[in-house]
Amino acid sequence: MNRHNLTKVLIVISLVLVGKMTMGQQAPTKGPKIKTIIIDAGHGGTDQGAKGAYSTEAQLTLQMAMRLDTLLRSEMPDTRFVMTRTTDIYHNPKEKANIANKENGDLFLCIHVNAAPPKKTIIGYKSVPTYKKIKGKKKKVYKKVPIYKSTPNPVYGTSTYVWAADRSDEKTKGIIEDERYESSAEVMDIPDVTSPEAMIKARLWSQKFFKNSVRLASMIEDEFVGNGRKSWGVLQRNHMGIWVLQATNMPAVLVETGFITNKEEEDYLNSENGQKEIVRSIANAVIKYKQIIDGKPQ
Repeated sequence: MNRHNLTKVLIVISLVLVGKMTMGQQAPTKGPKIKTIIIDAGHGGTDQGAKGAYSTEAQLTLQMAMRLDTLLRSEMPDTRFVMTRTTDIYHNPKEKANIANKENGDLFLCIHVNAAPPKKTIIGYKSVPTYKKIKGKKKKVYKKVPIYKSTPNPVYGTSTYVWAADRSDEKTKGIIEDERYESSAEVMDIPDVTSPEAMIKARLWSQKFFKNSVRLASMIEDEFVGNGRKSWGVLQRNHMGIWVLQATNMPAVLVETGFITNKEEEDYLNSENGQKEIVRSIANAVIKYKQIIDGKPQ
C-alpha cells in the first residue's frame, strides 16, 4: 500500500474511532468513571523546592495535600484516594508517575508552591579595574559596572498547569502501554498495541485527557478567583518539574497555590485559614469535575 492510500485508511479509522468515542460518551454508563484520585505533594526529602523567609515548598505542599486528602475522603466516600507521599521523603518525577499509573489513577492532582526571583534595581555604579593588552603590553583600565539592590519580588497569585500540547506524544506512549485502555469498550477493542489503529486510539485518549485536564484546571482557578485570589490562569509548561503531568496515564493538573517568595503570601500559605481556603477551592473543583465526568446532576 502506498503512502497516499495508507493516509486515507488512517483517516477513516480515526473517524470511526471518534464516532465510537462519541457514542460511548452519550450512552449511559454503569458506575463512576472517576474511581481513584492520586494526590501528590510536590518535592520532599532532599528536594525542598522553593524557599521563603521561614518555610519551604516541601513542607507546605505536604500540609495542604494531607488536608486535601482528608477533606475529599469525607465528602467523596465512594472514591479511593492515594497520596504519593505522607512524610518528608523524595520521589523523582518518574517514581511519582509510576505510583499514579500503578494505582490505576483516574485523576492526578499535584500540589505545588510558586516562587519568583528577587527584583534587581540599579542604585549606582562603581569603577572596577581590569587589564587590557595595548600594543602587546598589559595595561590597567577601569570600567563602570552597575551596583544592584535586590528586593523580594511582589508577584502573587495562583495558577494551574497542564502538560504542554507539544508533549502529547509522551502521553500517548504511556497510554498505549496501559492495559486499562487496550480493551476499553468506550473506544474499541484493538488487541495489537503496535498497530496504526492502536496508536490512533491512544492519541484520542491523550486528546481527551488534555481536554479534561484543562477543564479541571479552569474550574480550580475559577474557585480561587471566587474566593478573592488573583489568578494567572491555566498555563502549559514542559520543563522537568511538570514531567509528571505528561507521564501519568490520566487527566493531570499541577496547582501552584501561591508565591512563597512574597512575604504576605508565605504567611497566608502557612496559616490555618489560608490552607483551609486553598484546599476548599481545589476540593470544590474536583467534586464538580467528578460530577460532570460521571454524568451526575450537580
